[in-house]
Amino acid sequence: MIDLHSHVLPGIDDGPKTIEGSLELARVALASGISTLLATPHASSRYPNDAQGIEQLVEQVRERLREQGIALELRAGAEIAITRIAEIAPAELHALSLGGGPWLLVEPPFTPIATGVDSIVRDLLRRGHRVLLAHPERCPAFHRDPEMLALLVREGVLTSLTAGSLTGQFGSEARRFALGLLESELAHNIASDAHDHLRRPPVMDAALEAAGPPALGEWLTREVPAAILGGEEIPIRPAAVTRPRRVPWRRR
Repeated sequence: MIDLHSHVLPGIDDGPKTIEGSLELARVALASGISTLLATPHASSRYPNDAQGIEQLVEQVRERLREQGIALELRAGAEIAITRIAEIAPAELHALSLGGGPWLLVEPPFTPIATGVDSIVRDLLRRGHRVLLAHPERCPAFHRDPEMLALLVREGVLTSLTAGSLTGQFGSEARRFALGLLESELAHNIASDAHDHLRRPPVMDAALEAAGPPALGEWLTREVPAAILGGEEIPIRPAAVTRPRRVPWRRR
């Protein structure tokens, strides 16, 4: 599998504090079937990381992975807070992309009201970026206005669900919304959003079982991520899940 969202780098955000913690996370990732891991530390007001610092730390962790014989491919990226995008220079924004390609991993706010989120995303699209929204199922603003998310998807935005959301780690509302996005074909990727090897590890097996048939899991964790990293056309989604489709914002 290709995991597009992790906080594996040490001492740079709320991920591991030490490089030993990074190595433990990497071991768990490899054992769980992940072959490529994107290091996507926060690029936010609280953690104002830049592309140069991220790449330097990625190379340090790569070297330790080689020394330890951990055959995990590590690539650079960032989880860019949508509230910080206006402050980031165009060249830096491109440098923060996933694996050096056209896609940005953008984090929506956790506030109930997120005025201007859609306009910021559309501005990124106009500027030639592709946008992968991180964990929209955990964004209260999308719960309040799910049609905003649906419109963005129709305009070319992709969404990345956190694996833990599908297993209830972030509560029943996040789980319900995540399943609804999958069944409404508004979800395109599942990523671990791993922060350590114990509490929030890089494992996705239970989430994929909850998501649906194996072919869908393959699309979510291999085919779509590979296309994102390669800057290629997103492959067609497999046949719909046989369960009755539910709209993510419609309660039962």
